[in-house]
Amino acid sequence: MRKYDFNKVIDRHHTDAMKIENMQEMWGRTDLMPLWIADMDFATPDFIIETICKRCESPILGYTCRPKEWATAIVEWQRMRYDWDVHADWLNFVPGIVPGIAFAIQCFTQPGDRILVTTPVYHPYLLVPRKNGRVVVECSLQLKDEEIMIDWDEMERLAVGCKMFLLCHPHNPGGRVWTREELCRIADICRRNNILVVSDEIHADLTLPPYQHLPYAESCCEAEQNSITFASPSKAFNMAGMVSSYSIIPNDDIRQRFNDYMANNELNMGHAFAYQTVVSAYTHGTQWLDECIEYIKGNVEYVATRLTAEMPRITMIRPQASYLIFLDCRGLNMNHEELNNFFISHAHLALNDGEMFGASGAGFMRLNIAVPRTVLTQAMDHLLQAYESIDN
Repeated sequence: MRKYDFNKVIDRHHTDAMKIENMQEMWGRTDLMPLWIADMDFATPDFIIETICKRCESPILGYTCRPKEWATAIVEWQRMRYDWDVHADWLNFVPGIVPGIAFAIQCFTQPGDRILVTTPVYHPYLLVPRKNGRVVVECSLQLKDEEIMIDWDEMERLAVGCKMFLLCHPHNPGGRVWTREELCRIADICRRNNILVVSDEIHADLTLPPYQHLPYAESCCEAEQNSITFASPSKAFNMAGMVSSYSIIPNDDIRQRFNDYMANNELNMGHAFAYQTVVSAYTHGTQWLDECIEYIKGNVEYVATRLTAEMPRITMIRPQASYLIFLDCRGLNMNHEELNNFFISHAHLALNDGEMFGASGAGFMRLNIAVPRTVLTQAMDHLLQAYESIDN
């Protein structure tokens, strides 16, 4: 019997929720169902809320140092969940994974340097390097049997001259869990080309059984000694507002250089809630997370069933991790403007446009299914009504 309730509908209006408050700016209207930005509409676990409330019992919210149990909780979580023997001195606090990527770019590359990404991919991978004066090199992923794959010949060709590779692992928006063979092949290409790998593993904890996440740095020796891993409980436990992430860097030289950069720029200090919420998630969160994953799996099956039975011209890349579904809408034969208008004006859904993840995302839309089933049912009903009106 499930202990936690993921069916409860929570009104997020008047909470400064970005997915609601930014709709007017993004789409010019506020009457859409917000299924775009990647946070959940499930309640943040009670043990994390209790940790925050307990901290607020103190009348002073002053400067906060890193407690020993922070590193202990991370080390134990990585060991328990992924059989990865992380050492406490490999860890450092990072105020968010996207900022962490920006810091790594600033620390290890120079303006004009080439940074390799595989697209479509989480859009900050494209925006952050460019805003920092770097050149983004896009290696397009291939879709085979409704699963995204790396074009190895293309990656070998484009890797030449690059300084850094941004690895989305598991992949966003495609939900792909990369295998050991694939990770080691990436490591080999990057080693031969002297490319530092930055592995963003924020969706790792949301890997959907029977798939298993393998940390990039754990895949092979070449990966361990030439990488920075960024991780956080923020996606899995719906606590993105805590802005509490961390780096894992096994290589001494890379770690020293990155940690010096963070310390020299006063970037390695967490706020009053940053540390103990991580401890709480990793200490008390196993049952909540397992139940959440099961609920998400049910939502994946629900979307897949309805698309197959009722909307066959829209297919989906079945996610192996996370609560994001990349909808393949190319069967609707719509151009970019028509597809966006279809979802906004006819389905009344606010989704992420596939092209924001790179040119190879054209014809796709990203759907967030981390919502109560009643909300997802309503969204699919809206989509079906719009779908049935296409030929009428």
